Amino acid sequence: MISGGFAERADGVFVKICGITTEADALLAVGMGAAAVGFVFAPSPRQMRPGEVADIVKRLPHETLTVGVFRDEAPKRVIEIVNQIGLHAAQLHGVESIEDTQLIGQRVGCTIKAFPAGHRNIGRFEEYGAQFLLIDGANPGSGELFDWRLAEGVVDPDRLIVSGGLDASNVGQAIAHLHPWGVDVSSGVESAPGVKDPGKLRNFISAVRLAETRVADSTGGLGGVGPLSTGRPDDPDGGAGLFDWQDE
Repeated sequence: MISGGFAERADGVFVKICGITTEADALLAVGMGAAAVGFVFAPSPRQMRPGEVADIVKRLPHETLTVGVFRDEAPKRVIEIVNQIGLHAAQLHGVESIEDTQLIGQRVGCTIKAFPAGHRNIGRFEEYGAQFLLIDGANPGSGELFDWRLAEGVVDPDRLIVSGGLDASNVGQAIAHLHPWGVDVSSGVESAPGVKDPGKLRNFISAVRLAETRVADSTGGLGGVGPLSTGRPDDPDGGAGLFDWQDE
């Protein structure tokens, strides 16, 4: 879990279910073993209003990590929403500057900075002052997996969260390849945008637990990945597009 905004890999691979739109789905995700739930405040079929999220958060177990997902929002607004609702973390999923990310990080409990795989600024991640790096597909929202070699060695694996096209059929491979601290999924566990599917949720979390056991048995732990990849997307902005929680 997260203590004081920092990672402690005591409970295996961290699982975040993003794009939560109802109390029922939030409780379902937590009940099936998710450590965190994400609420999208950026334009998306899953976009939520702060008041709606506040009502849901009040009914979640205290230990559940609650995350607000933002994209290119004014830092003041991010800080206001996170702190007023009582969320534990802010996930910044746009092209937020180093300065804005640092400012947000100083005023919220935990910050997750997301980048498309291969983005040139991943190499400057430490400057952003975020606790965790989330890597998504180079063309987010396509439902396609990115080349996992683009995430090898870019950061200490105990600070890496992997997203982008994950579902029960491939999350185990992602864990075996990258040994990340956590995984993040939205559309891969849905029956429709913003509607979580109980069977897909169960299968996804079961696949994560099976994979972490296999990795631990074969390596004696979950840490350690390969060398830094130098791959870059053709788009100079790192592949702008829809993220997993934005697709329709």
